[in-house]
Amino acid sequence: MAARWVLVLLVAWPGATGVTGAAVQDSVLNTCMDAKHHKAEPGPEGELYGQCSLWKDNACCTANTSVEAHRDQSYLYGFNWDHCGVMPARCKRHFIQDTCLYECSPNLGPWIDQADTSWRRQRILHVPLCREDCEQWWEDCKDAFTCKENWHKGWNWTSGTNRCPRGSLCRRFSAVFPSPAALCELVWSHSYRFSALSRDSGRCIRLWWDPAEGNPNVAVARFYASGAAPPGPSRLPVPAVLGLLLPALRGVL
Repeated sequence: MAARWVLVLLVAWPGATGVTGAAVQDSVLNTCMDAKHHKAEPGPEGELYGQCSLWKDNACCTANTSVEAHRDQSYLYGFNWDHCGVMPARCKRHFIQDTCLYECSPNLGPWIDQADTSWRRQRILHVPLCREDCEQWWEDCKDAFTCKENWHKGWNWTSGTNRCPRGSLCRRFSAVFPSPAALCELVWSHSYRFSALSRDSGRCIRLWWDPAEGNPNVAVARFYASGAAPPGPSRLPVPAVLGLLLPALRGVL
């Protein structure tokens, strides 16, 4: 029985090579997270709306979700972009695109993490977002206004939609988020990680691309799923794990 569990450990351990590595890779590619509006499995959605149409060939979102992603006040989360006055369209388009990526992309598997909330079981964490995407997002939003750094929590929801918490002040984005990295990493509690790499590197996730050229994030997800994970909690290699387990298993194997 103990030998069986050691075999299970080897098959499941991230970073294992050969057949086991392929199994780990396949488990995080072309997948949808377990969250509020996501489909159970990705697939074609020919009627995706607006900016979400980039994912129409293979999507984790439905057509209705794609429409709601473009509304200033949608049923998706009841979130109001205009909590500190009307958000300029040039800024709002980045948040719409960010919503489309989150809801529709089947290529975020390497960064799916567990979430302990009432409305989702999984989230994304530390997705390496391309430098140009973060920089353009910040440039187009720097003169917009907000009252909070972390938009995932801390709002006043008594009216049914998010309002600034008592005592908070509306300030320019450039004051709340002093750099592109600050905006990308802080606004959604580290869902994204600012990458110093460019869009053409093939090593960072893109919000924007030319649909005629296909989805570049497929190759990026495959690269990281193969074991080239971004910096994060260190993991012991398989030999080290066996070194820890085998003394306890002596006599029962």
